[in-house]
Amino acid sequence: MLTLFHACHSRSTRIVQLIDELGARDRVEIRPVTIPRRDGSGAPDAANPHPEHKVPLLLHDGVPIRESNAIMQYLCELFPEAGLAPMPGQPGRGPFLSWMAWYGNVMEPVYVHSFAGLEHPLLQTTFRGLPEVEARLAEALRDRPYLLGERFSAADLLIGSTFAWMPEATPDVAQVKDWAARCTGRGAARRAAEYDARLAAG
Repeated sequence: MLTLFHACHSRSTRIVQLIDELGARDRVEIRPVTIPRRDGSGAPDAANPHPEHKVPLLLHDGVPIRESNAIMQYLCELFPEAGLAPMPGQPGRGPFLSWMAWYGNVMEPVYVHSFAGLEHPLLQTTFRGLPEVEARLAEALRDRPYLLGERFSAADLLIGSTFAWMPEATPDVAQVKDWAARCTGRGAARRAAEYDARLAAG
């Protein structure tokens, strides 16, 4: 049994979209929970088994999987027929894994530090900064519609979700803006947003 613990308008929204993209909506139970919000609303939910009461958390037959990139890779491998990730031994596997790790290890920390107004030489040497992140995306998308080439993948969903959440953060580079629009304009993205709106409305 697969269960996703989800809070509306949070990082777990991209997992809701992925489940739709995988055609697995009838295979995964989505269980809404509350989380503390930056505006002071919300609270940890005793029904959420995440050790830090965060989302997303996926349970598969009682085994927890945490962190968006790990959950996305796990689900893509459970449903390989959807073609959202190269499987082991297939072309593009290395770049796919690299992008998934780059998001969590570089991109998200850089954006968090930037929006928090944090500056320190150690942060710059460890993660680099916004110019380097934006240049990396611009170069990768210079001659292709998606990060791995012609097909949308879970790497596009994960990395593009940053700009669905914060459109104002989208780099002012034509190919990156076009790519972000393709990622956020997908039917599954729209349905995930509509689902969240219904949850928020109670």
